Amino acid sequence: MKKYVFLVLLVLILPVAVFAHGEDGFEDTKQLIASGVSCDELSDEQLESIGDFFMEQMHPGEQHEIMDEAMGGEGSESLKQTHIRITNMMYCNNMRGGMMNMAFGMMGSGSGMMYGGSPTLMWLWSFLGVLFFLGLTLLVWVLVVKLWKDITRKKG
Repeated sequence: MKKYVFLVLLVLILPVAVFAHGEDGFEDTKQLIASGVSCDELSDEQLESIGDFFMEQMHPGEQHEIMDEAMGGEGSESLKQTHIRITNMMYCNNMRGGMMNMAFGMMGSGSGMMYGGSPTLMWLWSFLGVLFFLGLTLLVWVLVVKLWKDITRKKG
């Protein structure tokens, strides 16, 4: 009986502990964002913290950890700069080039790096598509005319 009570309590308490753990690290950051402090007044550590918070909101939990590792891991300069760039873009409304502009272009919201997002031979495929459409239209027209002539011959 004690086992069942323990298991029920564990099942009820464990999710609360997991959710509470995820929110603890960002309380100071949330207050900092809510205060509306100007970006010029923020230290690099505060900028990094805000960027980390926004990244956690976009990619929660394990996804965020995987992305952090891909960008150099905790404590790396590249991850710090990434978080600062996210802050500049999302909190400071300041997009000054660099990694984030290129990344968002790669994710589809901007044009491609070359040819304005069009593949090199796009004109050829467009031309072939028009030819195919014209050929199909001509074929249908010829079949309709032939069918019409066959019908009128049988009547006459």
